[in-house]
Amino acid sequence: MSVQNVRLEVMQFLEKDIDTFVENYLIPVEQIWQPTDLLPNSEKDTFLDEVTELRELAKDLPYDFWVVLVGDTITEEALPTYESWLMDVEGVNQKTPHGDNGWAKWLRHWTGEENRHGDLLNKYLYLSGRVNMREVEMTTQHLINDGFDPGTDRDPYKNFVFTSFQELATYISHNRVAQLAKKYGDKKLSKICKIIAGDEMRHHLAYSEFVDRIFKVDPSQMMLAFEYMMRQKITMPANLIRESGESIGTAFEKFSESAQRIGVYTAMDYIEILEKLNEKWQIDKITNLTDEAEKARDYLLKLPARMTRIAERMVVPTEEKIFKWVTPALVK
Repeated sequence: MSVQNVRLEVMQFLEKDIDTFVENYLIPVEQIWQPTDLLPNSEKDTFLDEVTELRELAKDLPYDFWVVLVGDTITEEALPTYESWLMDVEGVNQKTPHGDNGWAKWLRHWTGEENRHGDLLNKYLYLSGRVNMREVEMTTQHLINDGFDPGTDRDPYKNFVFTSFQELATYISHNRVAQLAKKYGDKKLSKICKIIAGDEMRHHLAYSEFVDRIFKVDPSQMMLAFEYMMRQKITMPANLIRESGESIGTAFEKFSESAQRIGVYTAMDYIEILEKLNEKWQIDKITNLTDEAEKARDYLLKLPARMTRIAERMVVPTEEKIFKWVTPALVK
């Protein structure tokens, strides 16, 4: 049987439990928080006072913080690109003789939860008065227009490695922004970012569970897919981000430097995520591997130490880079 057919069989095997995944890792619409719950209520007479308070609290947040918050918002708002990519994964069928399959249901429900993140952060940025919203909106549209390629093709194994890694990375990023907001005295923004981080952790647990189950039924191919993704490096969803009038991807490095300068997401975080995945999937204990998969396992177990040596030599520029999204005059 071909590798592709085996993957399809495994996806069909996992699909039998998809309703349990939805029940365990996602929250019904009527029960989960909505952006309005965390923002000034426009239906109340106190709305303008609440907006004034939000804007006052936002005044003490530093420049790099705003760059990172904008970058996180744009990343979340490009969700249509990510959903369209995942809907094309082998084993995901939007239309079958019996209707949509379970994987399509999972992805739509996951998208529904994720969609609230960009909605909430966008409204916060708009009300804060601290960023150039037109520039932010143009960057978001560019990012959606430019597409997204995580290097996974239609392979579900590689895609689940990617989503397991990325959901944990976004948890770290939003959680660190929450900590910084609290440090600077903005407890309301801290709550916003912390609650988004909570969603990302639930989603990480779901996608990493998918991989864990695949390891149990197709260990060698899953190991090779994991190795493949780590050899080519996990692509950040915003890696093609650009400002208006600029070429594809030109803003990503500057955005990453801002995140590293304030400790929101660093090279060491990337390494620690890999270590956590190695531990979570018990890479060192998996049995019945082919010779090729054994070599892949060896590579994955040695990679964190190798990457740490490289990360320790990295130097992050100390000078802030000015973005069109956030002009210095708006944050002083």
